[in-house]
Amino acid sequence: MFRRILCLAVMAASPAFAQWQPSAELGAVSTSGNSDTTSINGRLGLKAEDALWTHEYHLAALRAEQSDELTASRYETAAKLARKFGERTYLGAAARYEDDDFAAYDYQATMAVNYGGWLVREEGRSFQLEGGPGARRARLAETGDVEESALLRGFADYQHRLTDSTQFFNTLLVEATGDNTFVQNDIGLAVSINRSLALKAAYQARRNSDVPDGTRRTDTLTSVNIVWSPKAK
Repeated sequence: MFRRILCLAVMAASPAFAQWQPSAELGAVSTSGNSDTTSINGRLGLKAEDALWTHEYHLAALRAEQSDELTASRYETAAKLARKFGERTYLGAAARYEDDDFAAYDYQATMAVNYGGWLVREEGRSFQLEGGPGARRARLAETGDVEESALLRGFADYQHRLTDSTQFFNTLLVEATGDNTFVQNDIGLAVSINRSLALKAAYQARRNSDVPDGTRRTDTLTSVNIVWSPKAK
C-alpha cells in the first residue's frame, strides 16, 4: 500500500520534466586475501521546486558480502511533496519505505503530513525544520508480528557552503511511535570536482529504540561516494 502511494505521489502535481534536477551517487569497496569483502552503496534522487511546490524523491541501496556471505542488504525509497506559503513556510506530506534483511524490522513504512519552513535560507547557508503526525506500519524480523501505530515525524536539514567547492551537510530524521522510535542522522562533506561531479564523505547513524535481545539498536555507515548532479542551466 505504501509503495503504491509513493508512486502516486510521484505522478501527482509534478512539474515539467525540464525542471527536475537529478542526482546519483555510488560508492564501492572490494578487498581480497585472507578474506574477500565487497560492499556497494548508491542513491538516486530527483528534486524540483517552483514558486508554489517542492518535490523530492530518492531511492537508496546498500549491499555487502564477506567471503561470499551476505552481510548487509537494505533499500529505501521516499517521497516528499510540499505546497509553499510565502518564501519561508510550507505544508506537505512525506512517505518512506525501507526493507532491511539484517535489522530488527523486515520493513518499516511511514507516512506523515508536515508543516515546516526555513529558519535560514540565504546564499551559501540554509536551515530547514518540519514536523507533523502520521502513521507507521512495520514487521518484526524475529516474530513476524506487524505493528501499526500513530506517528510523530520530525526532520531537520542544515547546509553550509564552507568554500566555493566544499559543502557541509547535516540531516536528522525522527519517526516516533508508541512501539519504536527511529532516528537517522547523516553528516558529511561534499567537495566539487567539476560542474557535475563531487566527492562526498559521509557518516550515517540509524537507531531503533525497540529491538529484540541480541540485536543492536544502532547501525552506522561510513561512506566515500562519487556524486553526479548536473547544474541547472
